[in-house]
Amino acid sequence: QVQLVESGGGLVQAGGSLRLSCAASGRSISSAGMGWFRQAPGKEREFVAAISGSGGSTYYSDSVKGRFTISRDNAKSTVYLQMNSLKPEDTAVYYCAASSTYFSIAYYYTTAEKYNYWGQGTQVTVSL
Repeated sequence: QVQLVESGGGLVQAGGSLRLSCAASGRSISSAGMGWFRQAPGKEREFVAAISGSGGSTYYSDSVKGRFTISRDNAKSTVYLQMNSLKPEDTAVYYCAASSTYFSIAYYYTTAEKYNYWGQGTQVTVSL
C-alpha cells in the first residue's frame, strides 16, 4: 500500500506560481510512475503531468506544457509540481497518483485508470 498526501495548494492571482508536493509513505515509489491530475467543478478529472520512476521521462498535457514542471526526489519519496504563469482555468482540485507497477507504455502515464493510489487532493484557485 502507498499513502499519498498532497500539499501546497492555495489561492493565487493569475500569473503567479505555486508548488505542489506529494509525499508518499508505505511502499517505495522509487520505481513507480507518478502523476498529477486535476478536476474542476462540473468537469471530469484530467491528466496534468507525469514522471517515470527514475525521473528521466516526463509527460504533460498540452494545456500546461511550458508552464508546469513535474519532478521527484526519490530519497524523500516526494513528487513536485511547479506551476508557473497560472491562469484562472487552472483552478481545480489537484490529485497526486502513483502506480504499483512500472509503466512500459507512455500512454499509461496519462491514463487515470492505470494508477492504483491516489491522494485526497489539494485545492488550487487562481483569481483574475
